[in-house]
Amino acid sequence: PAVASLDDAPDPELIDMRRRFWICAVLTAPVFVIAMLHLDPTPTLSWLQLALATPVVLWGGTPFFERAWRSVVTRHFNMFTLIGLGTGAAYVYSLVATIAPGAFPDSFRHHGHVPVYFEAAAVITTLVLLGQVLELSARHATGGAIRALLALAPKTARRIALDGREEEIPLEHIQPGDALQVRPGERVPADGVVVAGQSSVDESMITGEPLPVEKESGARVTGGTMNGTGAFVMRAERVGENALLAQIVRLVANAQRSRAPIQRLADRMSEWFVPAVVIAAVVTFVAWAVFGPEPRFVYALVSAVSVLIIACPCALGLATPMSILVGTGAGARAGILIKDAVALETLARVDTLVVDKTGTLTEGRPKLNALVAAPGIDENELLQLAATLESVSEHPLAGAIVAAARERGLVLGEVVGFRSITGQGVVGGVRVHAGASARARDVVVGNADLVTSRGAEIGAVTDDRSLAARAEELRRSGHVVVFVSVDRALAGLIGVVDPIRPTTRDAIARLARDGLEIVMVTGDSRTNAEVIARELGIARVEAQVLPDRKAAIVRALQAEGRTVAMAGDGVNDAPALAQAEVGIALGTGTEIAMESAGVTLVRGDLMGIVRARALSRATLANIRQNLGFATVYNLLGVPIAAGVLYPAFGLLLSPMIASAAMSVSSVSVIANALRLRRVRL
Repeated sequence: PAVASLDDAPDPELIDMRRRFWICAVLTAPVFVIAMLHLDPTPTLSWLQLALATPVVLWGGTPFFERAWRSVVTRHFNMFTLIGLGTGAAYVYSLVATIAPGAFPDSFRHHGHVPVYFEAAAVITTLVLLGQVLELSARHATGGAIRALLALAPKTARRIALDGREEEIPLEHIQPGDALQVRPGERVPADGVVVAGQSSVDESMITGEPLPVEKESGARVTGGTMNGTGAFVMRAERVGENALLAQIVRLVANAQRSRAPIQRLADRMSEWFVPAVVIAAVVTFVAWAVFGPEPRFVYALVSAVSVLIIACPCALGLATPMSILVGTGAGARAGILIKDAVALETLARVDTLVVDKTGTLTEGRPKLNALVAAPGIDENELLQLAATLESVSEHPLAGAIVAAARERGLVLGEVVGFRSITGQGVVGGVRVHAGASARARDVVVGNADLVTSRGAEIGAVTDDRSLAARAEELRRSGHVVVFVSVDRALAGLIGVVDPIRPTTRDAIARLARDGLEIVMVTGDSRTNAEVIARELGIARVEAQVLPDRKAAIVRALQAEGRTVAMAGDGVNDAPALAQAEVGIALGTGTEIAMESAGVTLVRGDLMGIVRARALSRATLANIRQNLGFATVYNLLGVPIAAGVLYPAFGLLLSPMIASAAMSVSSVSVIANALRLRRVRL
């Protein structure tokens, strides 16, 4: 379906096919019993079978004959072409034999009567209807992943009005900016930010991570996740179609409707397969008519119909789409969102992975890790002054400094005359004591060039080492160094580090063992980038890269003949994500990154790439198994139906057995595809 729905009711096509199947099964049963009793083909029995089989073939088989006719008109032959030819030939022959038996020569007669094959036409139609019911039921079952995601959204939310009263409103009435109360055991109603309270939230249905995540003021929460024992108030930000859950549902639904490149193999096979089967049926008919025993024309007809029926390429047609349906659903439950089947297939062939550093290899949340004060300056005083000035800045480093000050319980003062100097830092006056008479101190927080340009000298000594030497030492260990001057004198320096994600080392090691070359791309300095690269075992580093150069790096790797995947989470990664054969966006990143990528990892770490490649390989292996089974089945089935075993063993396959075998092949492909629901990721 183009629009995903929480409604679990069967679709109209399934209802129609199921009704046709049961009515046809009831009418076919007596026709089948008459044929199995091997009663003499008297005119009375022939007319009875005609009366019972006609509604089965002409009403029950109408969908198949319509599709068969369309395939002939459009010259895109398929399984219904063969079904229409087989059942049509058996029914028309039997109809003429019943109405005008005298029109047939003696070579068509058996014990003086012209045999009829209404049971073949009726049983084939009924078995094909059963196959359609099973296929449609399986397709409906694969939508369980989407319905499970849709079911995560609560029906209502508790909105806090301006006067503090709580009101229960339908989910669709939530507006961005609304304050919402989330009680223990309730699902989060929308994407947003915690503004009061704290709790642990189970995000496993979105991220695949089983452990609850602690949430406090400032933490982001996702609609549909389950709140634990605490209560909190949140501010809604993304609601309705813009919410992450809605985006996930759209991605999964689109992926399940897409076609993988490997599907072209099945399409090409079907293009020559159906005409080849028709030719094989004609050859079978001629061979039996010329060389077969009496009544040779009856044997010829039965064998030709068996060839047409057993060779129906329904298993071939199901091989790829069923695996894609089930595989993308399994990925969604594990927090791996596949945008289309092309990305799913290509991911298994990737040999080079380009990764952005900040927010991908690292947490993307800088933390203050070193604080070095000049002689005569107290560390807390240094941090208080720097944090006060940075409190009005939106730079990520500023957030790390302010957070560290608050962790120490420092009270921030007042900022006057704040000015941000792009690429260098911030300057301004800081008044840490209340009162208009308190003197504002001249504070500078930034790089060495900025503080020296404001009159500070980087040459003071602490612990017998200059701050400049200490700064270099911190840089070599992967820190971003920020200098602080107060009243035109160097007051100290701050070392900020972006911690490596806990799962990054293991993920990089596994990907390297899997044969991928990892290329780290970052806008940071080469010194910082190489520290991270050495720690993770990444050999190739592209540092100080401007946003527009990331796509150029991907193109250069592609020019070397590589199949490239790009993993990133920011707006500046979007061009490179789109350029790569497979773009991989982290769900913790921006919406434009997710839109540009073929794969989105909701949990937002590189272990998701390991799991995504495992899913890709399992799905492709499943498709190849299905295609292989369908091919071998036909290579063996067609000669047997044609009668190659008859001269040696006297065995001849009836059209009914051929139809049953054809249905079993379809069920086998469906069952094999459903195994993907249990694949370990």
